[in-house]
Amino acid sequence: MATIITMPRLSDTMTEGTVATWLKKVGDKINEGDILAEIETDKATMEFESFNEGTLLHIGIPAGETAPVDSLLAIIGKEGEDISALLAEKPADATPAKEETKTEEETKATEETAAEPEATKTTATSSASLPKGVVVITMPRLSDTMTEGTVATWLKKVGDAVAEGDILAEIETDKATMEFESFNEGTLLYIGIEEGNSAPVDSLLAIIGPAGTDISGIADNYKTGGAPKEAPAVAEEKEVAATEKQTEPIVQEASTDGQRILASPLAKKIASDKGIQLTQVKGSGENGRIVKSDIENFTPAAVAPQNAATPVAKVETAAAPVAPKVFVPAGEVFTEEIKNSQMRKIIAKRLAESLFTAPHYNLVIEVAMDDAMASRAVINSVPDTKVSFNDMIIKACAMALKKHPKINSQWKEDAITINHHVNIGVAVAVEDGLVVPVLKFTDAMSLSQIGGSVRDLAGRAKNKKLLPTEMEGSTFTVSNLGMFGVVEFNSIINQPNSAILSVGAIVEKPIVKNGQIVVGNTMMLSLACDHRTIDGATGAQFLQTLKQYIENPVTMLA
Repeated sequence: MATIITMPRLSDTMTEGTVATWLKKVGDKINEGDILAEIETDKATMEFESFNEGTLLHIGIPAGETAPVDSLLAIIGKEGEDISALLAEKPADATPAKEETKTEEETKATEETAAEPEATKTTATSSASLPKGVVVITMPRLSDTMTEGTVATWLKKVGDAVAEGDILAEIETDKATMEFESFNEGTLLYIGIEEGNSAPVDSLLAIIGPAGTDISGIADNYKTGGAPKEAPAVAEEKEVAATEKQTEPIVQEASTDGQRILASPLAKKIASDKGIQLTQVKGSGENGRIVKSDIENFTPAAVAPQNAATPVAKVETAAAPVAPKVFVPAGEVFTEEIKNSQMRKIIAKRLAESLFTAPHYNLVIEVAMDDAMASRAVINSVPDTKVSFNDMIIKACAMALKKHPKINSQWKEDAITINHHVNIGVAVAVEDGLVVPVLKFTDAMSLSQIGGSVRDLAGRAKNKKLLPTEMEGSTFTVSNLGMFGVVEFNSIINQPNSAILSVGAIVEKPIVKNGQIVVGNTMMLSLACDHRTIDGATGAQFLQTLKQYIENPVTMLA
């Protein structure tokens, strides 16, 4: 009896998978334990092992295509076994793009040659599949929160030979810029996303195959989420082809003097986005037609601001006899737009979701730091040891969380998850925004181990060298702006955590001690809590314990 193999769920967040490579082909013998294919999930590309033995009778998802979990992936059975009944029962969403394409082609072929139904079927089937050796590569999901990526740099160009393991491109995710490695070899035949452009996960990124392979139609027929997606490069090629075929200009725009301005649609769109008047641009195309490069290389003439300033000067001259001491300021309105990086977009999205879905409240406490300062000086007197106040606060948080596990929790609609392991995220400012590397099992680390790990993670975060796994799994977060002189602030909770601690600067000021006014050092701590999981009294008790550990560092050794 033949067995249907479906797209497996290879991670807890996986909803669909992409078949990166088939390691077996139809007709091959399969043994239990053989690797059938490499499947790209939302977190990694993983080998998919067969738990059945027999002959591979059918492949439901060709290499390079994406399908939801539980879609028909393959059928294994006895050699020559009839599987037509199983194919008739396969899920409708297993290969929607392929089925739709086949139906359209069969219909067209039937209209053209009604007398040759068998030939029509063969043609449609071959058109729907990829040429031999051709692999479609999609935008990978390089982190658990990534929904789209930006191609920062292409390290290969169309026509280059690609070996397995070569770095194709650098892709900017919501957390870092990462190298994207090729799992296939051949020639880079097509680039679907140009440098600097963004696209959703699973969009057509590139096509690799044997040199000289005809891939016409693959990019046009490739679908993401059931909707046709045309790559930017294809759109430009069509625009150029249309220009060569037509003797009339593609776009004409009236100028103020009644003449017509010749411009391509792409040039017109870019000019509109940048606020450039086409009347100011000189075209380099045929018959003076304005093309994309003319807009990109356009520099506004310096005479414009001078002309704008001229009337002001005249006003000053005319007004001089009436009010000679009146100063009329003149200047140029100047703005600058900075394109949002993937990291900035995701930061905005996640923080907005956190603030407007989790009911925040803040608890503030003042901590005496004199004993902590004295203890740190003693610790750092040990050779090759360097511990910061932030390291001491992280250690104190880890120990306080073990005593108050409700702070170390996560909200779910049907239950509250209490984490009995302590993974503290440390907020690190980078050029494009903020990342939160995670110290796993922080409560088991010493002060010097915490200090070394934080320095290593922070350094690699600023160089965009952190791995996605090093930014996942936090149960509590610490954000410190004390080094910038900020005395007190409130942070937005880093979901799915229930709390985040904001650490201010150590301030020297008069304090009352044993009924006397003396000079002391204090620090403000602000705990932002999710009221769905943490009540006010619970948060206050946590801060009391944290205050005790920080004010008396020796208690952290108990």
